[in-house]
Amino acid sequence: MSTIAIVGGHGQIARLLIPQLVADGHVPLALVRNPAQVKELEELGARVRILDIEADDAEAFAKAFDGAHAVVFAAGGGPDGNIERKKTVDLGGSLTSIEGAKIAGIHRFVQISAINVDDPLPEDTDPVWRAYVEAKRDADVALRESGLDWTIIRPGRLTDDPGTGKVALGPDVPRGDVPRADVAAVVARVIDSGDGIGRQWNLVSGDTPVAEATAA
Repeated sequence: MSTIAIVGGHGQIARLLIPQLVADGHVPLALVRNPAQVKELEELGARVRILDIEADDAEAFAKAFDGAHAVVFAAGGGPDGNIERKKTVDLGGSLTSIEGAKIAGIHRFVQISAINVDDPLPEDTDPVWRAYVEAKRDADVALRESGLDWTIIRPGRLTDDPGTGKVALGPDVPRGDVPRADVAAVVARVIDSGDGIGRQWNLVSGDTPVAEATAA
């Protein structure tokens, strides 16, 4: 039984991930800013600790990670139009999580990013979208260079459709849609199996069962 710390523990993907980790025999440790979210997450099967992803430092992250065997970075600033939060959450939160994991002696780190963020952006790109893409891109670069046992999952356009359990996964998979439930399933699988260390994969809906896709 492993304890899995989830940064952004009340996010939509995190709330789908928690029951899957429980089903796999793990202990999800949801890290959230808002104490009002504790009861809901505990009912899903998570332990909960309070962490302010934008205000707390790496030492506080390391303390929050205490006892964990792996970290999942599932946080995002959201579609609020706030450019600064893309920097403080999507990038800053990832950088502090990486540093906190190192301090805590945790090697396994899975990051949920976004598809094709390494591609150049057109000059007329919306400033908020540019900030989001650049934050995800720079966070991925930092994780790849961290020396941790990293996996980066880069989903396409997220939907709330029911999960199918079948995906297309790989470094060059073209853009498409994917249910959040299938993103959670892929994250749960790489945590449980150890698949994907040192790999960065695009993720969209497809025809390959999740376990087969991550193993390949």
